[in-house]
Amino acid sequence: MPPKGAKSKEGVAERPILGRFSSHLKIGIVGLPNVGKSTLFNTLTKLSIPAENFPFCTIEPNEARVNIPDERFEWLCQLYKPKSEVSAFLEIHDIAGLVRGAHEGQGLGNSFLSHIRAVDGIFHVIRAFEDPNIVHVDDSVDPVRDLETISLELRLKDIEFVDRKIEDLEKSMKRSNDKQLKIEHELCVRVKGSLEEGKDARLVDWKAADAEILNTFQLLTAKPVVYLVNMNEKDYQRKKNKFLPKIHAW
Repeated sequence: MPPKGAKSKEGVAERPILGRFSSHLKIGIVGLPNVGKSTLFNTLTKLSIPAENFPFCTIEPNEARVNIPDERFEWLCQLYKPKSEVSAFLEIHDIAGLVRGAHEGQGLGNSFLSHIRAVDGIFHVIRAFEDPNIVHVDDSVDPVRDLETISLELRLKDIEFVDRKIEDLEKSMKRSNDKQLKIEHELCVRVKGSLEEGKDARLVDWKAADAEILNTFQLLTAKPVVYLVNMNEKDYQRKKNKFLPKIHAW
């Protein structure tokens, strides 16, 4: 549950956070095919799953746990010497690549999107390197286009979900005068409006009561996102890449 509008010392209400709080969270590695998702998974988990030069090398998600180092946890264990030590960990999911039209089932779309719904957050991998030997599903490297493709597919899937939710709520409202149904209906209408304007659910200023309801929906665009830019070693070392300004502007 998000904090119910806790206030800072200045008296300004803090923005409620979507999602759940836990020492055991699931993160999904997301992106188009052939952008480096499985390579990132191998790097984080020290495993060696296949990372081949063709789309949809990954079909079913690969999963692994990674412990999260925390000096505070280690200090507490040394101080109190508990009988057992259970550190926080991240469950990482390497999810199949998404393509344009995924919300309608293109590629591995429906499967891909259901796997994203099951995680708490997203590592969005973006390809920012050119290599004629590595296939791109759109035949050219354009990170901003790829960002827009993924973001649009997630929004469209959320709109599809919210449309069904609105329809179900309207049917229930005809049979019941429950005020909660009306509250959820009004919220769904607002969510749909934001999504249709191109604004992800996590970027909207919701009230604490709204966030509590939204967390039950598990919207794809409500999940926190970390954008990871995959560039070649030379660009990384010199800290320059011709695609970065456009990515930053996006």
